[in-house]
Amino acid sequence: VTYASNASVTATGDPVKDAKTFAEISQRVTEIQNMDKTNLTNAEKKSLRQELIKKKKKADGLDKKVYLSVGAIIIIILLLILIL
Repeated sequence: VTYASNASVTATGDPVKDAKTFAEISQRVTEIQNMDKTNLTNAEKKSLRQELIKKKKKADGLDKKVYLSVGAIIIIILLLILIL
């Protein structure tokens, strides 16, 4: 049994809806991890891998944090020094 969802998920700004979506993704990933994959064909395994990749991208889309690398911070500081 495979499950495929092509729906695209982006952060909606509504924490309740985002939490519900994340819970659904998490539940499906747990189901896949707990599956007995020894009896699956290669095509079914490939389908599951692709589904997990899509789920990871959807979950990453729900993350609203901003990440700055050390290099970016140094460049910002240098620009601020030059401007001021």
